[in-house]
Amino acid sequence: MTMHWIWAAVAAGCIWHGAQILWVAPTPSQFVRPRPQREPGSAAAFQLFWLDQYAWIGIALVLLGVAIGWWGWQ
Repeated sequence: MTMHWIWAAVAAGCIWHGAQILWVAPTPSQFVRPRPQREPGSAAAFQLFWLDQYAWIGIALVLLGVAIGWWGWQ
C-alpha cells in the first residue's frame, strides 16, 4: 500500500517537471514543418540545438511520469 503512494508521487513529480519544461520549450524543431534553418556554427543554431534538447527532456519526463503512474496503479 505504501509503495502505491510513492510511485504516484514520483509519477506526479516527473509529469510536473516535464510540463514545466514543455511550457518553456514547447516543440522540438524536428516536429515543425518547414524546419527552421540556421547558419551552421552560429549562435542561433547553438540556441536552437539546446532548446530542442530541453524540449526532448520535457517530453521524456512527461512520458516517464505517465508510464510510472500507469505501472504504479497496476
